Amino acid sequence: MRAKQPAIYILASRKNGTLYVGVTSDLAARVAIHQQKLVDGFTKRYGVHRLVHYEYFATMLDAIAREKQLKKFLRAQKIALIEATNPEWTDLAQTIQNWRD
Repeated sequence: MRAKQPAIYILASRKNGTLYVGVTSDLAARVAIHQQKLVDGFTKRYGVHRLVHYEYFATMLDAIAREKQLKKFLRAQKIALIEATNPEWTDLAQTIQNWRD
């Protein structure tokens, strides 16, 4: 069984496309839900399912604080954050350790 760990993530519809910032305790499971379009909402409606950035945290409180910080970022700041580690906007879903155990 995969251990849960708090994380924030940014999804994109495509390179320089629509962005979504979220927080979760189980990144692999949450990304799978977005990619399989299992829940109605913003990401399903706008096709935002490419994992382009994520960060793990020791506590959920830390993850929530970072999510709030990122949601206040200007779009240009979010793009700079993504491109600092993922300049091609590659879907990182397969890089998540223990993906879909």
